[in-house]
Amino acid sequence: MKIQKFILRAALMFGIPFVALAEPPQVFNLDNGMRVIVREDHRVPVAVNMVWYRVGSMDETNGTTGVAHVLEHMMFKGTDKYPEGSLSKTVARLGGKDNAFTNTDYTGYYQQLPAENLEKVIEMEADRMNGLLFRKEDFDKEIKVVREERRWRTEDRPEGLLVESLRATAFTAHPYHWPVVGWMDDLNHMTLEDASAWYRKWYAPNNATMVVVGDVKAQDVLALAKKYFGSLPRETFSRGKPQAEPLQRGIRRVTVNAPAENPTLVLAYKAPALRDVEKDDDVYALRVLSSVLDGYENARMKSELVLNEKVALDVETEYTALARGPSLFVISAIPAKGVSVEKLEKRMRKSVADIAEKGVSPAELKRVKTQLVASQIYKRDSMFGQAMEIGLYEMSGIGCQQADRVIEKLKAVTPEQVKRVAGQYFHEDQLTVAELVPVALPKQPEKK
Repeated sequence: MKIQKFILRAALMFGIPFVALAEPPQVFNLDNGMRVIVREDHRVPVAVNMVWYRVGSMDETNGTTGVAHVLEHMMFKGTDKYPEGSLSKTVARLGGKDNAFTNTDYTGYYQQLPAENLEKVIEMEADRMNGLLFRKEDFDKEIKVVREERRWRTEDRPEGLLVESLRATAFTAHPYHWPVVGWMDDLNHMTLEDASAWYRKWYAPNNATMVVVGDVKAQDVLALAKKYFGSLPRETFSRGKPQAEPLQRGIRRVTVNAPAENPTLVLAYKAPALRDVEKDDDVYALRVLSSVLDGYENARMKSELVLNEKVALDVETEYTALARGPSLFVISAIPAKGVSVEKLEKRMRKSVADIAEKGVSPAELKRVKTQLVASQIYKRDSMFGQAMEIGLYEMSGIGCQQADRVIEKLKAVTPEQVKRVAGQYFHEDQLTVAELVPVALPKQPEKK
């Protein structure tokens, strides 16, 4: 592993072509609309199987927020053929592991196991796509689990409350306004029929993509997909009208008071998501800018704010361009002791303003792009990482065949592009500021 990374790093630095260890993904479409993507990787006798549904919290409506995540839980409650718990127990018995995830844009289910046992999990995924049981006792149990999950991840965690309030403030019309887990009031009033209706509408082969990466042959996987998924019927569904986010006309601020050790400051700027790989050059420049600010150990923001000026204990940036909806360029920081959030905010905004005014040097840009491109390729060292990358490209609508082209576009970013996007997108009409204000926990009564 270390030798591979050394070779890759040298190849990137000196412009030597690098040959990926895995084969390019092969894409197939079944007659019922299901998409099947296989990437052969014969290094170890393991396979990752994923089924992605292109539906997430952004497809919900007011009153039933969180239903996508609730159904994720229900998908493990069993079918007539495989009762509750059978799938996970079978995967464990076969020497693997399984789980699931829900996001704003998609819901996914996966198994990682010896490649020789792949057929069994494909069969079981097809079975629960079309034959899931909905029992009230199962729903009553899982909705309690989801409510507790919301309390644990959000309501009892100041960082969770801060992120939730930030997104609810930054997005006023787009469904990214509400959290993936849903509002608690909606969870309190959710019914078994809400979950069942969601399943009947969205869980169909023509809204699903199966991704398999590992020690397999693409034609064998295609044959299994046809065998188990090919007979499942298509569904007719509509995503409804798009809810575009209206133009923001000034800075927005939100404050969250919660028990915490330190205050936290988050700056979130509206930024474009990737729609056209060839034309959306601003997306690549913003991704490089994120790495300039916080892409390596001594990147600008950590070097200046944390190490030199000591106005922050930590600083991070985050920018994700693969999304079905609008994106945010997020900069978060924890002020050092004795430093006000006002001073820290001013200094954070100056870091970007400096790039907009002075730009970045060719040497700095070369270093950043080398590390950024390397990180994109390192992900492919993992079969699970490869499957995730393929799924994310597919769910965003870009397509997994474009992944290598995205890397090429990142390599082509110029200092002038980075300077321009720093001036174009980082202004108050696109800014939402969220502040976490620590408060003391209420005193507990003394026990006699």
